[in-house]
Amino acid sequence: MATTVKPPRIRLGMVGGGEGAFIGAVHRIAARLDDEYELVAGALSASPDKARRSGLALGLDPARTYDSYEAMAKAEAGRDDGIEAVAIVTPNHVHAPAATAFLKAGIHVICDKPVTTTSADAKKLAALARKRGLVFAVTHNYSAYPMVRMARRMVQQGRLGEIRVVQAEYPQEWLAEPIEQSGQKQAAWRTDPVQAGGGAIGDIGSHAWHLADFVTGQPLKELCAELSCFVPGRLIDDNAQVLLRYASGARGAIWASQVAPGHLNGLRLRVYGSHGGLEWAQEHPNQLHHTPLGQPTQLLERAGAGFDAAGARVARIPGGHPEGYLEAFASLYGEIAQALRAARRGGRKPEKACHFPTIDDGLRGVQFIEAVQRSSRLGGRWVKLPAPTA
Repeated sequence: MATTVKPPRIRLGMVGGGEGAFIGAVHRIAARLDDEYELVAGALSASPDKARRSGLALGLDPARTYDSYEAMAKAEAGRDDGIEAVAIVTPNHVHAPAATAFLKAGIHVICDKPVTTTSADAKKLAALARKRGLVFAVTHNYSAYPMVRMARRMVQQGRLGEIRVVQAEYPQEWLAEPIEQSGQKQAAWRTDPVQAGGGAIGDIGSHAWHLADFVTGQPLKELCAELSCFVPGRLIDDNAQVLLRYASGARGAIWASQVAPGHLNGLRLRVYGSHGGLEWAQEHPNQLHHTPLGQPTQLLERAGAGFDAAGARVARIPGGHPEGYLEAFASLYGEIAQALRAARRGGRKPEKACHFPTIDDGLRGVQFIEAVQRSSRLGGRWVKLPAPTA
């Protein structure tokens, strides 16, 4: 019997994600869970000492632990065994310059969200990625949950009928007090307008926006928003309330708050159409509630009766076992790996069922954030969004 030989792992680099970082470790776990990637290089901190310590702690070759992303891009592009892709997991203001350096070096990019702090920078990255023919993925990881994939397919199949109402929310409590003033690293940069670009609306509101966008496929036409900063001394929004008008005539709302006691990571989506409704909550990710009009609500379970191929594509373990955040993040990395392997084979496209957010999604996400900020500055006036690019 012939033995299938697994192709070499994708050589991955990382910018950011060193000592004291949260999301870098998540990316590393996700990249390794399916054994598709090998982390071989990094510029893990803006501090050279911290970068070197972080590299040693991860077992990286000291010669491939760099003091800056500029040096890393140049050196890795010149190696026969240089990285094929880089994960950028820095504070938001570093995303655009770091991604630019690696795209110019011919290296694929996997970037945390929001992809940049300005839409002008996101447009430049989109143009550069297209010009170089490179993969540019954005890690809106909630799009890789099995039940989210199933919800998207149900909408596409018309099982909800004409979409009428879209409700997304993402409340948290962790910034209800000014912990950034105590030196808490994650809070400090996320509440700095220069480093973050946007507060609650950029950090978690962008996730709520993308979840609604991914599941419904409804182009957003205009919005009306109010951003609030409730914690005294804070320089950036910690609560966002946004009304939505879709091109189809559907209406919606997004609430994102980091000052909501009792909520840890309460991402939730409700979609209502002329034939029924759907509800999914990230804290109960293996369940999807479907209510056909005039019928009792059905509880659909991951790997249970009615579970479909769209969800099964990114499901990993038997039903009844918890499957959540890290697994979904890994599934997203798995989808990206398909595109990277296709690129290895001369620029081919991955299979049609392969889905992951791209730089185009990243651009629309930044445009959404900017529209929210503009509407709020104008006292809650309706603001139009740019038409989606083809």
